[in-house]
Amino acid sequence: MLNKYKKFKELKKQAKTMETELATVISEGSAAWNKVKITINGNRDLIDVKIDESMMSPDNKDALQSAIKDAFKDATGTKFQMKLAKKMQEMGGLDALKNLGG
Repeated sequence: MLNKYKKFKELKKQAKTMETELATVISEGSAAWNKVKITINGNRDLIDVKIDESMMSPDNKDALQSAIKDAFKDATGTKFQMKLAKKMQEMGGLDALKNLGG
């Protein structure tokens, strides 16, 4: 039982390390001709949102909502996935966790 606890504790420690490392991966997405920009990290935490004043008028509500969704899609797209894959490789990938199994 103690051995399983040690393995769990090690897994938790590695997960925290992975979370910390992934937080260093930053991606920015934009939409509406760069009038809406979203910045996220590798944990998909929202870091920053920038919205041009021209998008803030009440008659632009639908366009703004759509632009925010599009900017998020852009931020989490293929380039972001490639950055995450590269960071995971640098960290030893999932192979680093294989010895923790029961």
